[in-house]
Amino acid sequence: MSSPPPLEALTRTAEAEFARRLGRPPRWLVAAPGRVNLIGEQADYNDGFVLPMAIDRHVIIAADRPADPAATEARVYSAAVDRWTTLAVNGPAAPQPGDWAGYVQGVLVGCRAAGLAPGPFEAVVVSDVPLGGGLSSSAALEVATATLVEALTGRRLEPLPKALLCQQAEHEYAGVPCGIMDQCCSVMGRAGMLLLLDCRTREVRPTPLAGPDATVLIVNSNVKHALTDGGYAARRRQCEAAAHTLGVPALRDLTPAGLERQRGRLDDLTYRRARHVVTENERTLAAAEALRRGDLAEVGRLMSASHASLRDDYQVSCPELDLLVELAAAIGPAGGVIGSRMTGGGFGGCTVSLVRRAALEDVAHRVGEGYRQKTGRAATVFVTQPSEGARVLKGGLP
Repeated sequence: MSSPPPLEALTRTAEAEFARRLGRPPRWLVAAPGRVNLIGEQADYNDGFVLPMAIDRHVIIAADRPADPAATEARVYSAAVDRWTTLAVNGPAAPQPGDWAGYVQGVLVGCRAAGLAPGPFEAVVVSDVPLGGGLSSSAALEVATATLVEALTGRRLEPLPKALLCQQAEHEYAGVPCGIMDQCCSVMGRAGMLLLLDCRTREVRPTPLAGPDATVLIVNSNVKHALTDGGYAARRRQCEAAAHTLGVPALRDLTPAGLERQRGRLDDLTYRRARHVVTENERTLAAAEALRRGDLAEVGRLMSASHASLRDDYQVSCPELDLLVELAAAIGPAGGVIGSRMTGGGFGGCTVSLVRRAALEDVAHRVGEGYRQKTGRAATVFVTQPSEGARVLKGGLP
């Protein structure tokens, strides 16, 4: 089991990489965290309820104005893919689905439309948020970019408009029709707190994790997924079709009983997609309430039910994720596992588990070893805690 390096260590890495690539220290440093969703999966784009937290893994951008005073564009280097890209800061730009640069370009365009013109700059991006792991590396990159533009311009965006701007960038420039959860969590994360987010009203209710006895264990299956491959978008269309057929603005507006009364109006596949969303909303609200009253056994039961629904009704799990959840469930409460489920968009990525702190090392070893024996693949296992949202580390804002 690994713990993420302190933010200060990743910051030093970003500063050193910038100096190595550009021959001078950066003037600005900004950070934005990834996120993990404890429960409430696939509910955000259905106007539902989610319960994520910002994690202590980050995207950091180190930046300065160009050394060439005649420069008119942004030059950005990604350490994760070892590639430079040149981006427009003043004029139109084309979408870049499937390319990391699309996330950055979309935010730059959105910031300019919001009145924050970044001007030319040079930047280096480093990250310890796993790519394709369902921990929102893309949202962290978007929010870090918007935070950099705030630093470059000396102007702040309000938290919700900032998150919405980043979400729009992902829709239009990366080709992913994501909900608002990831960007809101990366912008608004709070240390020690989950965020119960109403994705319709955008109201955020901080919810304490679970006291000092429980912590969050993330296990990365190291099976990569790509949300631009169509599976994610297809499920969103299915949910919208179900809502349209049943005459409601979104699946958020249905109760389980209300859905059952109209089951005959939907084909079996669309019904199962809707059933996941409707029941997941109820599970999420129940989990937040259980956390507030300290009923961890109920939280664990709800997490298990969420995974079964994602596996069977929504069909976004995969054998590797199912195995990781089964291994955690086999350890169970007696061995320190409160609950476990897949997290993120699905088709690979990570599981999230609530684990008794005293059992962390044993649980991590047993799950990791069981996964290796069954698949021949190494899982990446790390512990995290609820963390602060995006911030400027160097260069400041007025």
